[in-house]
Amino acid sequence: MPHSPSSAQRGRIRLARGASPWLLPTVATAALSLARARRSRGAAVAAVPATALAAGMLWFFRDPEREIAQGRVISPADGVVQSIMPWKDGRTRVAIFMSPLNVHVNRAPLAGTVTSVEHVPGGFVPAFNKESENNERVVWHFDTELGDIEMVQIAGAVARRIVPYIEQGAKVEQGERIGLIRFGSRVDLYLPEGVEVAVEVGQPTTAGVTRLDRD
Repeated sequence: MPHSPSSAQRGRIRLARGASPWLLPTVATAALSLARARRSRGAAVAAVPATALAAGMLWFFRDPEREIAQGRVISPADGVVQSIMPWKDGRTRVAIFMSPLNVHVNRAPLAGTVTSVEHVPGGFVPAFNKESENNERVVWHFDTELGDIEMVQIAGAVARRIVPYIEQGAKVEQGERIGLIRFGSRVDLYLPEGVEVAVEVGQPTTAGVTRLDRD
């Protein structure tokens, strides 16, 4: 059964795993600038952008608790549906574009077993660009009640690192956190043949909350 956070948990904002390489230097710089600001006008001026950057990093790497929705397939990412494309093998690809303002933690679209997690090297063009098909990415396969489900985390012009949280062989619950794309980008989910898509291009999605399939 999907995990349902308590009201106290839902009100608490945690920070994403894998964010420390970005967070620690910016927060440390902001703290040092603020400490020196009382003694130096130059430090006081520098403290303003340093503090703003640290606050931005804390916002970018937020990881809120979610009440996981009911449904066969739920969104793995916060963002906007960029495209819905029938595939030659009968599947349907739902591409979700993640802006730098979205939550960057991705979640399992279904319960099941992770059968593979493959890192594929590539470029870093903007994720809304057609050439992003050749970007750095991590390809996931899940063995689920609907059969094999493929999900792809795609890096973009800003996102230069994808951080998987779990490994091949792990069992996951629907809505469980499975990885992070630093600063957003795109997540593609391939729905099996016969599964009707319930979202539309341009529709916002919330990881663990928005249902992607229709009964």
